[in-house]
Amino acid sequence: MGRTDIERLRESIRLLTRKLGFLDKAEASCCGVTFSQCHALVEIGRAGSISVNELADLLGLDKSTMSRTVNNLVEQGLVTRELDPGDRRYVRIGLTEGGRKLFSRIESGMSDYFQRVYNNIPEAKRAQVLESLEILLRAMADRCC
Repeated sequence: MGRTDIERLRESIRLLTRKLGFLDKAEASCCGVTFSQCHALVEIGRAGSISVNELADLLGLDKSTMSRTVNNLVEQGLVTRELDPGDRRYVRIGLTEGGRKLFSRIESGMSDYFQRVYNNIPEAKRAQVLESLEILLRAMADRCC
């Protein structure tokens, strides 16, 4: 008996997640930082300046885990902490020069990889794939568990 559409969806997402996870881990290890640190660097780099709470929310992590990750990045000289000029109760984090260079390397590597992925999708199906992924992400935004 064949798999149901729900089983196919679940299996496809599981495999996609695994492939993307391996990709992220490989990219992160090439850059000398952990998987979590890699994601944090990318979000900080894209934001320019962000609070630990905002970063934790973006990455779906609790504040204490995010604080430890940020502490490690500060110790490595990749991230700075500064009091928020608008509200001194908050600390803003940003990238150091070394952090910006690493962020650029990560972004460049990922752009190159996804350019190759995109090029491997038949040209007539590219818009359909992009639209389908956007629909899937919207559908998954309502997490039940």
